[in-house]
Formats: sequence, structure tokens, C-alpha cells
Amino acid sequence: METPPIVVLVGTSGAGKTTFLEKLVQELKKRTLRVATIKHHGHDFEIDTPGKDTWRHARAGADAVAISSPTKFAVIRKVEQEMDLDEAAAFFSDMDIIIVEGYKKSTKPKIEISRRAHSEKLLSKPDKLLAIVSDMPWALGVPVFELDDAAGVAALLVKAFDL
Repeated sequence: METPPIVVLVGTSGAGKTTFLEKLVQELKKRTLRVATIKHHGHDFEIDTPGKDTWRHARAGADAVAISSPTKFAVIRKVEQEMDLDEAAAFFSDMDIIIVEGYKKSTKPKIEISRRAHSEKLLSKPDKLLAIVSDMPWALGVPVFELDDAAGVAALLVKAFDL
């Protein structure tokens, strides 16, 4: 199966990336799309609960631990080095679109969240941007959406990727 389209949300810390991502996912779900998200984290993280069975399995030395229930499935797997975005996205081949928060150095199409209170400069070059979501006007030849216009961005994604 082919990897679905990947769109990367970037912006400075505190610009509202996660808040906008939540709204965008809700808008895409209203269109009955299957949506995956990937959050890039620059440091180690722990999602398992100390003392629980899967945590104990990993502590015993398992290289991968899975937990399955009637409504969810999760895998925690040790890796030798950080996965690149395409490697991480390969886990979601059955989705319609993947929205990523982080991976700002990726070459994938980007939507930059820019809030005047945090920075008046963009992180991305205009030719790498699919759109800008901002409380400032930008004239860069890229569609610009208001900070609360997740519906507009969803419509742009549906059209751009023929979803």
C-alpha cells in the first residue's frame, strides 16, 4: 500500500500548532477521512506507565511491546536511531492523510502556524509552504488562513491531495 499524503505543521513554540492540529483533525474527520497524526519529539519520552504489565515486559528486556484491546492497539518499540518521517509514516498506510507536528526539516509540504505574539518571521521558505495560518497578513503567493480557519485548511488539503 502506498503511503498517504503527509503534511507537516510547523511554527515557533507557543504559536498554536497543537491547538490548530486538533481543530484540523476534527474538520478532516467531518469529511469522513481516516487521519493519522505524528508528533516529533526531540528527546526521549515515556508513554508506558511504570509498574504496568507492558512496562514490566520492556524492563525485562523486550525490544518491542504491544498492547491490544477491542478498541485500541499500541506498539512501543526500541530503535537504534531515530526514524525519519517516511519510516514513521509507513505505519499508517491505511490512512487517507497524515498530519505531522514537528519534523520541521522535512521536505514534505508544510503549513506554518505563525502568531504575531511569538514571531513576525516564518521558519519555512515560501516555496516549501502549502499554506500559512496566521494573525498577520502575508503576501508570499501562498494561501493564508486565519488562526481559527481549520475548515478552510481542510478544504485546501482535500482539494490539493484529491481526498
